[in-house]
Amino acid sequence: MGSPVPVEPWGRDPGPVFSGVTPEIIEDTLIHLATENEQYLSELPEHAGSFKDTRIVEFIFLLSEKWRLDQSTRYQAVELLERFMIKQVEQLWESSSGSVKGGAQGQGSSWSSVRDQIVNTFVLRLVSCIQLASKLSLHYSRVTSDTALKFLQSLKYPYTKQELLESELAVLNTLHFHINVSTPLAYVELLLEVLGHNGCLLSAKPLHHMCVQLLDFCYLSRETIYDTLLKIAIENSTPSKLQVAKFLTVKEDFMLLAVGIISTGMFILSPGHWEQVVEHLNCITGITPQSIKEFSYAVLRRILGSTVPRQH
Repeated sequence: MGSPVPVEPWGRDPGPVFSGVTPEIIEDTLIHLATENEQYLSELPEHAGSFKDTRIVEFIFLLSEKWRLDQSTRYQAVELLERFMIKQVEQLWESSSGSVKGGAQGQGSSWSSVRDQIVNTFVLRLVSCIQLASKLSLHYSRVTSDTALKFLQSLKYPYTKQELLESELAVLNTLHFHINVSTPLAYVELLLEVLGHNGCLLSAKPLHHMCVQLLDFCYLSRETIYDTLLKIAIENSTPSKLQVAKFLTVKEDFMLLAVGIISTGMFILSPGHWEQVVEHLNCITGITPQSIKEFSYAVLRRILGSTVPRQH
């Protein structure tokens, strides 16, 4: 008899399984994600990215680790919180502005009221977004009301289970129950699947592991990385307000982030095959090799410091 097939212990995540999907499904999924990404970028709110501050992202990541949530949940929670908070600010501002009359003093009072409402419920909303994100992962740990309430009470917030439920409903209603949004990790994993079918010379498992670490890093170093990328793109160290505003679609482009992450991971693990993978990514997504390489440079510069030579 042959050796028994090793089985992962119950509760341990063996990670994604690659090369188990038909080319037709891969193609359909790729088209779906590309369309979803383009639609999101075409409807991008003016203040997109405002709630992806490093401290907020770090808070979500640490809580997700504390509650042993799967990898995709933490990214889903960040994106849910971002989209919810922007809509909530818009709604509160419209409501407050409509009820306050007057000149600059009235406007100042209105914004002060909005800010207070945001600050007073922010941690509660953040926890609710993690709860909702965890419920989308059917085969992993979920954040129960008891767990969330215990955490909030440890921070001296006197919330009740009823208020916790109402907070979840507030997020759901504000987002019109559209919470199952694709995260950059989904783009990374799909592109790795495509690379596997295209004959990528590096095993997908170690590359996937590296990509997850790099994706975490990019979320936590978002402003520095994209600031470097903007300065490379415009070839100027002092971008104008208009250039910063136009660059917003680049900062929110999940497909660009995914190809940049994979390119950087390949450069670190197997630099000899890097050019080949960049060409593959260009053929798959249409993103130019130059854009892919510039993104990798911006990430590597942040990792290693300013000593990275520009030509690399």
